[in-house]
Amino acid sequence: MPFQDVPAKVDDFPTQELQVLQFWHDIKAFDTLRALHRGQPRWSFLDGPVTANNPLGVHHGWGRTYKDVLNRYWTMRGRELRYQNGFDCQGLWVEVEVEKSLGFRSKKDIEDYGLDRFVRNCKERVLRYAAVQTEQSIRLGYWMDWDTPERLRHLADALVQEPSQRLTVEGPMGPVTDTVEQIVGRLGLPELGGSYFTFSNENNYMIWSFLKKCWERGWLYRGADVMPWCWRCATGISQHEIVTDGYQELTHAGVTLRFPLRGREREALLVWTTTPWTLSSNVAAAVGPQLTYVKVRQGEEMFYLSKGTVHMLRGPYEVLAEMPGTALAGWTYDAPFDAFAASQRPGGFYTLRENLSSASPCAAEAHRVMLWDEVSETEGTGIVHIAPGCGADDFRLGKEQQLPIVAPLNDEGYFVDGFGWLTGKHVSEVPELICTELKQQGLLYHVEPYTHRYPTCWRCGVELVFRLVDEWFIRMDELRHAIMDITRQIRWIPAFGLEREIDWLRNMHDWMISKKRYWGLALPFWECTACGHYEVIGDEHELAARAVEGWEAFQGHTPHRPYIDAIKIACPQCGALMQRIADVANPWLDAGIVSFSTLRYRSDRDYWQAWYPAHWISESFPGQFRNWFYSLLAMATVLENSPPFLECFGYATLMAEDGRAMHKSWGNSIEFNEAASRMGVDVMRWLYCAHKPANNLLFGYQRADEVRRQFLIPLWNMYHFFVTYANLDGWAPSHEGFDPAVPEGPTPASDNPLDTWILARLNQVTERCTESLADSDMHSTTLAIDEFLDDLSNWYIRRSRRRFWKSTHDLDKHTAYATLYHVLVKLSKLLAPLTPFVTEMM
Repeated sequence: MPFQDVPAKVDDFPTQELQVLQFWHDIKAFDTLRALHRGQPRWSFLDGPVTANNPLGVHHGWGRTYKDVLNRYWTMRGRELRYQNGFDCQGLWVEVEVEKSLGFRSKKDIEDYGLDRFVRNCKERVLRYAAVQTEQSIRLGYWMDWDTPERLRHLADALVQEPSQRLTVEGPMGPVTDTVEQIVGRLGLPELGGSYFTFSNENNYMIWSFLKKCWERGWLYRGADVMPWCWRCATGISQHEIVTDGYQELTHAGVTLRFPLRGREREALLVWTTTPWTLSSNVAAAVGPQLTYVKVRQGEEMFYLSKGTVHMLRGPYEVLAEMPGTALAGWTYDAPFDAFAASQRPGGFYTLRENLSSASPCAAEAHRVMLWDEVSETEGTGIVHIAPGCGADDFRLGKEQQLPIVAPLNDEGYFVDGFGWLTGKHVSEVPELICTELKQQGLLYHVEPYTHRYPTCWRCGVELVFRLVDEWFIRMDELRHAIMDITRQIRWIPAFGLEREIDWLRNMHDWMISKKRYWGLALPFWECTACGHYEVIGDEHELAARAVEGWEAFQGHTPHRPYIDAIKIACPQCGALMQRIADVANPWLDAGIVSFSTLRYRSDRDYWQAWYPAHWISESFPGQFRNWFYSLLAMATVLENSPPFLECFGYATLMAEDGRAMHKSWGNSIEFNEAASRMGVDVMRWLYCAHKPANNLLFGYQRADEVRRQFLIPLWNMYHFFVTYANLDGWAPSHEGFDPAVPEGPTPASDNPLDTWILARLNQVTERCTESLADSDMHSTTLAIDEFLDDLSNWYIRRSRRRFWKSTHDLDKHTAYATLYHVLVKLSKLLAPLTPFVTEMM
């Protein structure tokens, strides 16, 4: 029998896919593929690392399908690929989940537990979820040079048991023996192969080299600023993070209160705020010079507010006068908490050692009305209370106006000493208490609910506060235009991606790169507390050469806390011992360096040049313009002043079928494993590809059923039809002159107009699919194939059935079989990058 029997109906495509996976494994299909294409022209794909912190979601499946489709396509076009998946490993993503698993509630819990154990737990979590995600990716049909999940789990077990034990593992070039900790730190390097991990030694030291270059060019600095701060995670949140994932619609108390004017009996400014805790640190009030203000009488009191906000007044009022905002400038007032010691300290109240302000008066003495162009009438009263230690804009205004700075909170959100009855209370519990105090002082005017977009921590969800901190930054003013020039050399899909990236670069602030946390890249900044000098170490070799203390404690460990903290170097300015700062890095440095660290930039420059820049990268665009795309561009600009990739393919957001975001609590969330088991991944892959990537994708079982009915089952039915009748008639293709590169054989010769028509259509769709995939256009590819399947099923096969059914084995019947065989084989090749499982069965 020339063909294996094909069941008329497949009730369980997912089970069939599992059989295909086992077949690929048994015949070592992936290894054979790589061997066949070794030495051919290269197509360089750089994988954006997925965070190995939880199982993959169906939204990850969307992006990974695009990546696999293009990898398979270019391989079929005779290219050699690297096939290296990436795992993002360091940062708050992982820390928060490990804290939850251990029942921790604060940074002190981590320190009591032991920093070395905590860091190991973070590495362990990454390895275990890298194993889970590897299994899920393999289930998707995503061909990569995967570490076996068993090896990753074994390393996780061994790391927790005893990281210093020696272990031998098999690598592409032979066995590798090292400590468990160092084996884990070498994952993804040539001697071990497999996925790259951003916690690797090479990734970390490559970032050190990047930071050293920034330091040498004067772009790296330590500065004080008021930053969004998560008191739960006790760390600052960068502009990149907060703009991307950091806002929610929340309802707070909108508080309107009196600031009594000095020397004006019964007269007060009306001030509005949604963060009453910041009133503890008030220094000034601001009015808009372009606005008109009014003096109104209510009862025996007189209030000042902008003319456009008088609708917020409660009860009848009489307008006594109008005046420009400039008329209020210089007026002085009393604030609610002037009795606090913090408000009475000359020059302000904060714990940073830098002298942030030359102001000599205390906050209580500094209270005055100032002009500020940013004041508007869209909300509140047109009079803004200014607390330079509690707001980013307030801080900048305070520096311009030389105001004293009052900073009330510690890193966990508690009021520090100096704030009277507020000291020791948490910022989340004081709004109601402050309103009560304002009422008792006779200063509270009105409180009402106010709904607005407010920043929250992208990892743990708590509401952020703005807090005065010292952090490390990379200056952008000298870099942004060079990055923009490189950005314009890249093709962006969708095309609007270029302008979005340029807009971000044009407007972004200096890049905050530090985190006051534990698990992450140890910033290579050493500080001399004796003279204030800083040194930046560029790699492990410089570290070894300059270490004068602590090398024994560090040796044999990966460059992570706490062991890296033991190393001290000599200060070149005064000779004292320098200590590494405690901060770790923003994790987008980890992902941004991979176009260098994964391509052997430091160890084999010829290899790097052969694979750099990447021909193609892809990630979901809503957040990555500010994150991965940006960090790749910035780091490549600093290191090589060249584009790290030539084409950037972006796609939108995956939503549930009801048009909402997927949430378990809403009952519309679908787990990846569940989708693969119920839908089958060929259905998922077609659903992903048959969609315009610039639009949000609605994903669910109803749409999956449509794909199965309209695409997969008709394709299977045509395959079944051919095999059934070919076996009945004993027809088989000729194997004379068989070429494995062209398994469909030469185009059959036929005088039948149906044959010539469908063969012409096949050539048309082949050309269109080839061009579309070369253009990274999976959507157009599916449209072309959908149209062809309709022609093949409803026109060619339906109108040729009698040719297959007739009892005579004449030339016409043979030509019909030869034509349909040729079409189905060539069609399976077109489909192979998109739906590899069903085409493997065909």
